[in-house]
Amino acid sequence: MGALEQFLEEFTYAGIFIALFLAGLGVPLPEEVPVLTAGVLAHEQVVRWWLALPVCVLGVLSGDTVLYWVGRHWGERVLAWRLVRRVLSREREEGMKESYRRHGVKIVFTARHVMGLRAAAFLTAGIARVPFPRFLAADFAASMLGVPLSFGLAFFFTDQLERILTDVRRVERWALLVLFGAVAVFIAVRAWRRGAAVERQAQAERDAAGRP
Repeated sequence: MGALEQFLEEFTYAGIFIALFLAGLGVPLPEEVPVLTAGVLAHEQVVRWWLALPVCVLGVLSGDTVLYWVGRHWGERVLAWRLVRRVLSREREEGMKESYRRHGVKIVFTARHVMGLRAAAFLTAGIARVPFPRFLAADFAASMLGVPLSFGLAFFFTDQLERILTDVRRVERWALLVLFGAVAVFIAVRAWRRGAAVERQAQAERDAAGRP
């Protein structure tokens, strides 16, 4: 977040827009981070909040809109790829499209608040040809709920946010250690069970060979 804050301080409003636009396109940067950083910079009076907040919303919507139109114009070509067809059959594709036709607005609204699901959901909305006005209305409504909330939390609780982020990073490190430990135990148990099975099979073969 420190490097991002330096970038946004250098390019201010254009930096906020670019960071959110790229995050919306699927760059491995959660869009909450630029929004939180913009709120911190507004608290520190590097940017004006009443300009930074609309820029955040515009950056978010711009990336989402590009994904929608990419899916609408080129999505069918991607679906025709042999590798994709192995995962997504035509029957599943039709079922997916039907779900978007019936519940497209709900899916778009919900996906906007789920990190890691947004890009795929907005691409699929374009592929399913959800009417663009409905897509934009749902996306805008969801953005006006989530973006101001994140921005406001960072703006009003900047000091607490830094402490929270420190705690989060500490928890993430411990979580990774626990995960690695669990994986190591799982591998060890699998190896022990496989070795025991091989030994039992070898013993059974020796016993069978030793019979008259």
